[in-house]
Amino acid sequence: MGEVATIGVADFERVEMRVGRILEAEPFPEARKPAYKLRIDFGSLGVRRSSAQLTAHYQPNELIGRLIVAVTNFPPRQIGPVRSEVLVLGVPDATGEVVLLEPTNDVPLGGRVY
Repeated sequence: MGEVATIGVADFERVEMRVGRILEAEPFPEARKPAYKLRIDFGSLGVRRSSAQLTAHYQPNELIGRLIVAVTNFPPRQIGPVRSEVLVLGVPDATGEVVLLEPTNDVPLGGRVY
């Protein structure tokens, strides 16, 4: 993986990571890599859309209602016909498939990660 650059606390604080709850998850066959289209509720920040490569470990119905962590202050990206407004965070497993980062307890929607 190589050497990792050191950043300051101010750099970290510029990245807004917030908790949301998945409202909808559906297949995204137009994506280059297998993915789902998601609608996520971030409380007072509103509902945002995302595309996420979660198909290896999750079925759409298993994702609905889950709390997730996402970066909410990246600019939107157009991914095929979907405008992805947030980046859902995960960690690759041993084979490179994404496993969601998710709170272990119920927390307020829109809560910021520090």
